[in-house]
This record gives sequence, C-alpha cells and structure tokens, in this order.
Amino acid sequence: MEQLNLFNAQESLTFPENLLEYYPGFVEGNESRLLAQKLIEEVPWRQQSIHMYGKEVIAPRLMAWFGDADHSYSFSGTKFEPYPWTDELADLKRRIETRTGHTFNSVLLNYYRNGNDSVAWHGDNERELGRNPVIASVSLGQERRFEFRYRLDHSRKYGLTLENGSLLLMKGDLQHTWEHRIPKSKTITRARVNLTFRTIMK
Repeated sequence: MEQLNLFNAQESLTFPENLLEYYPGFVEGNESRLLAQKLIEEVPWRQQSIHMYGKEVIAPRLMAWFGDADHSYSFSGTKFEPYPWTDELADLKRRIETRTGHTFNSVLLNYYRNGNDSVAWHGDNERELGRNPVIASVSLGQERRFEFRYRLDHSRKYGLTLENGSLLLMKGDLQHTWEHRIPKSKTITRARVNLTFRTIMK
C-alpha cells in the first residue's frame, strides 16, 4: 500500500489513514486505456436526475449500475436496477477481491467526460450498503483530484490525485464520518471512468 499524498500537509497526521488504502498501477497502463475505451463505447450510460439540497438536478456525469441479480441500489432519489456482469467487470472484481480480501456483488460506474463533469460532496452511507461499508474504487483514464472533508469540521479537508489504473479502498466509518467529492476542473479535457465496487445487503 502506498503512503497517501494528502494536501493540507501540516495537518496530515490528524487524518485516520487506516480508513483508506491506495494501490497505484493496479490496472496496467495499456490495459487501463483499452478498458476505459471499451466501457465508454459499450456501457448503456444514463444521465440521471438526482435530489440535492432539496431540489432535483441533472447529475454532471453519466452513470451505470452492474451486479448480481436483485441487488438494486438507491441514492439521491434514484433507483438503479443492475445490468448483468460483463466478462471485463467480473474479471476486475475477482482481481480486486484477491488483492484486498473483500468481496463485492455490485459496481457503480461513473463516466466523467471532461473537467466539467464532477460529483458533489457526499458519503456513500445508504441503507443498502450497511454499516461501515468497504468500497473499492478503480480509476481509468484522466487522473482527477479526490477530496474529502470531516463532516463535523469542514476545515479538516484533504485530498489525493487518483491516477490512471489506481485502486482506492475506502473502509471503516469513512462513509459516515467523512464526505468526498470530485471537483470540476477548467484544465481537464480528457475522460475518466470510475468503477466503485460495493456490497449491497439484502
């Protein structure tokens, strides 16, 4: 596991790093680029309406949900029914399970077409995920800044760059005590595909 490169460096020792594990190069560069292009071209992407801050907005990214049958997922007022696993997604899931020792039954795909696409502050703490969910996030394509902040004190704010082919494991009470986001960027023009493997509780 690589040491996380947190910003706000003077306070980095106060962040509980046992909540995150980062594996750069988990998917080799050429394989990562080919997989990203295949997913961009073949996944049935949807742009969802979601509820944020008391109103309905169009999500600034495209999404798709894959997984075991009968493992739907609801967040921000939207319910996803899973598409069946593709060979590529099932193989990547097995590799993550072997590396981390955790098992998953679903994956949420996010397609950030350029720097205008983003995800706002949130925590993945929906009821279907159970208490203290483990989420494995794989980044393909354009690197993006991942930021997180403590729910009770927003001045405790950190971040790291998610590189092409990297794997980030989020665990413990991170989803309940911290929020995270991918901010917009005026300098980014290339696409990023993010896959977050999860376990839906029946």
